[in-house]
Amino acid sequence: MPVLDPNPQNGQKKLLLVLGAMLLITVIIAVIASFASP
Repeated sequence: MPVLDPNPQNGQKKLLLVLGAMLLITVIIAVIASFASP
């Protein structure tokens, strides 16, 4: 895998999308856990 992305804009957008998805999943899990706890 190349260290430098040939297309930085697209790579940056994909990285942002992955980070956003991870953050969203973390928030959803936290909300479910807070609802599940008595």
